[in-house]
Amino acid sequence: MKVYVDSSLVVARILREPAAASDWSRWQTIVSSELLKVEAFRVMDRLRLRGKLSDSEVAAMAALILAMVARMERIPIGPAVLERASAPFPTMVHTLDAIHLASALAWMEEHGEPLVFATRDKQLALAARACGLQVLGVRPE
Repeated sequence: MKVYVDSSLVVARILREPAAASDWSRWQTIVSSELLKVEAFRVMDRLRLRGKLSDSEVAAMAALILAMVARMERIPIGPAVLERASAPFPTMVHTLDAIHLASALAWMEEHGEPLVFATRDKQLALAARACGLQVLGVRPE
């Protein structure tokens, strides 16, 4: 299975939240936007600044983020992705989520094959489903 993962899923996995898509080892290809690394490090920094992470936890989380990102095929945030993210979507989608969704759609167009979209964000999952993607990580309501 070829899977696009967004930042919410990676952060949940690093924070060891329950049901953070435990079947990663069975995924043939993992794809994400270059945006993922920025978002993951921003979450980690917010937690550090709020006193919720010690220095050793920050170091361990940083290493995990870098290791996860290194195993992913990363989609650059170029003009085509930004143009698609700027265009209307069938449902409401936030700015950074639009970049994730546009990245997944661009990858599928370029490779001519489907991706499963993995997220823990309910609104992004709804938008991905509305674009015709199969979604993991969030149950339809």
